[in-house]
Formats: sequence, C-alpha cells, structure tokens
Amino acid sequence: MREGLLRSARKAMKNAYAPYSKFRVGAAILTASGETFVGCNVENASYGMTNCAERTAIFAAVAQLGPKIEIRAVAVTNDHGVPCSPCGACRQVIYEFGPDAMVFFQGKNGPKQAHITDLLPEGFRLQ
Repeated sequence: MREGLLRSARKAMKNAYAPYSKFRVGAAILTASGETFVGCNVENASYGMTNCAERTAIFAAVAQLGPKIEIRAVAVTNDHGVPCSPCGACRQVIYEFGPDAMVFFQGKNGPKQAHITDLLPEGFRLQ
C-alpha cells in the first residue's frame, strides 16, 4: 500500500505549480473505500493563497465522493528528496477526515511513517 501511494504521489508531484519556491510536492490519499486520490502543491503570487498537495488531494476526494470520506493513509513526496512531513494545516485537515490515518513521508534519516495523532496530538474535532 505504501509504495503504491508513494508512486501515485510522485506522479502527481510532476503536475505541481511551483514557480516561486521551485519545491514540488505530491500527495496521495487512500480512502476507507479503497480509492486513491492525488494532489500537488499549487502556488500563487499571493503566497497565502497557495495550497499544499495533501489538502489538494483531500479536497479532490471530498469533491468526488462527498463529505463522508474516511482517510486511511496519506503519502507525501517532494522533488528535492528532503524531509517533508505535512504542515500544521494539512495535519488538521488529515485528522478531520482520517483520525486513524497513517502518514508516510520523507524524514531526516529516510522514509518515515507516523499515525496522524503522533503528528497532531490534540487534533480539533467538533463531533
């Protein structure tokens, strides 16, 4: 599962729009229904309008399947081969749709995996 998600993330990364940072990121999510959705980072001249790859993938899944999706796993990759775990905003969005999700990413000493609650110990939920 991990390798398949990473392959999908690497493929999506090639579509990243990163003219400012030159840092391309790809992500793939696996839903509880077994479907995979991908995303890439999309930058904007107004930097605050930039969207991360993880959220792009999650929002694509919601757009196609509706708000009841459940994320089982997320894989993140980048074109620089550097450590790249999801940012805080992405961690919260992953947690919203996958409070039991595993996250695969490049760590300082190689590939890593972590449960979303290890990355976001006190995630916020209204339910």
